[in-house]
Amino acid sequence: MGWEDKELEAIETLVTNEVFDQMVQASADRLKMNADFINSLNVFPVPDGDTGTNMSLSLESGAKYEANDASEEVGHLAGSLAKGLLMGARGNSGVILSQIFRGFAKSVEGKESLDAKDLADAVANGAKTAYKAVMKPTEGTILTVVREAAKAGNEAALTSDNLAEVMQAIDAAAQAALKKTTELLPVLKEVGVVDSGGQGLVFVFDAFNDVLNGKDVSEYQHEPDVTEINEMVEAKHHQSVQGKINPEDIKYGYCTQMMVRIGKGLQVSQEFDYDTFYNYLAKLGDSLLVINDDEVVKVHVHTEHPGDVLSWGQQFGDLTKIKIDNMRWQQEEIIEQDDSLTAPEPKEAPETAVIAISSGDGISKLFNSLGVTHIISGGQTMNPSTADIAAMINNSGAKQAIVLPNNKNIFLAAEQAVEVAEIPTKIVHSRTISQGMAAMLEFDPEAELDENASAMEDNLDTVKSGQVTVAVRDTKLDGRQIRKDDYMGMIDGKIVNTAANLMEATTEMVKLMLDEDSEIVTIIYGKDANQKQADELEQAILAIDEDLEIEIHEGDQPVYPFLISVE
Repeated sequence: MGWEDKELEAIETLVTNEVFDQMVQASADRLKMNADFINSLNVFPVPDGDTGTNMSLSLESGAKYEANDASEEVGHLAGSLAKGLLMGARGNSGVILSQIFRGFAKSVEGKESLDAKDLADAVANGAKTAYKAVMKPTEGTILTVVREAAKAGNEAALTSDNLAEVMQAIDAAAQAALKKTTELLPVLKEVGVVDSGGQGLVFVFDAFNDVLNGKDVSEYQHEPDVTEINEMVEAKHHQSVQGKINPEDIKYGYCTQMMVRIGKGLQVSQEFDYDTFYNYLAKLGDSLLVINDDEVVKVHVHTEHPGDVLSWGQQFGDLTKIKIDNMRWQQEEIIEQDDSLTAPEPKEAPETAVIAISSGDGISKLFNSLGVTHIISGGQTMNPSTADIAAMINNSGAKQAIVLPNNKNIFLAAEQAVEVAEIPTKIVHSRTISQGMAAMLEFDPEAELDENASAMEDNLDTVKSGQVTVAVRDTKLDGRQIRKDDYMGMIDGKIVNTAANLMEATTEMVKLMLDEDSEIVTIIYGKDANQKQADELEQAILAIDEDLEIEIHEGDQPVYPFLISVE
């Protein structure tokens, strides 16, 4: 038996630290090589589909952390991978990928190497962790793919201890699940596509499978040819899980946070079990986040019964870092009194950093003029990572912070950043640039953090947001035939009209945005438009309703020649 045969046999038997490193680096390479391909598979034919970029950059961050870890223990390497993924997570797809490997790492913690059952269990725990990380899991997404892959892995491990065979089962099930996503989401079925976030995960599992089956992964050179891309464009898509969540519909009024020192204190009556602990809290409210290690568990939940949350925590250990905020401000006087009691001496009004994600120098200047103190460049064409947002918060020099994502695909990364932030931070869930600016109209530098965040959230839906961009391919969506290079008008994220001419498309979109209560129309023109065109658009809008007030600003934003808001 030659050296190559011995190496292959070892790989089939056990995942050592060296083999795990190969798996991680190969999967990062595979995603990087296919990032543009995944980007092109968005069901919406807009030029800013970035699922592939987000997943690739997220995994690249994790791979760097893992590569810099000198440990010979797979469990430790997996922990480094998970940490790097978390800090580098971009977009919803990147955050969910980080949660998959967070669960994976937790499962293999302390293990020097992995056998077939260890691998299957780790993938299963990754699926479980990812589902828990999403408040309202949606089938037909990357979650479906990882769940089906995990199920197949567990079943294979019952009858085989061959590592390569178990990984083959995981990979095959992931590919099969990806194909079925078309039937699970109506929007995917209409267009005849599958989920691109799921496709990204399949690339990861493909790479794992190649390594464990002894294939050469040093030359991932395959790129789909033009014919294949044209076919696959109609077969891949990432449906934003977060797009199913309505963060403005706050049903539970008390933001309750606590840390429990597991097993410590006089009131302990139960041994900590994550599922038991989590499932009870899930019945008390929403926006639930439970993070734990062997010593402490941190809880964040919105509830009507904060006392029940605290009582539940005490059954597992004593409580520290308790924080309860009345988000409806029914007890504003009590909170203000508490603040005065805890302040040893008079102090100035809280210094609040307002951090906005912005794409374009002009838009950044507009945000600054409205009171935004810090800008993170990104948004439509490049989602910032968890680490980017956390670093801006922690380095702001402020006592507290507010984050304006201005893009729903940044929500999850922002939420992860808040968890690791060193100062109290709130997210105002602005889905567009226009919503971010509307929120800033309610910002009061003298107000408390929760009061500001609540008022800014309430102002988000006072504005309609319109965007105009170019279709990057032919497609049919919502019964509408869209042709490549046509201009598309989108109102609050939904394509409402198309035209071959920019001005025609924009004017028609604005007409659909107006109603009898409309008073102000704001035009922000980007890199692919100019002042003259904005002036022409102003006249076209006044021809529709001469009583409207029109504002024009240069935004310098890419991708969208015009951003329109109607108030």
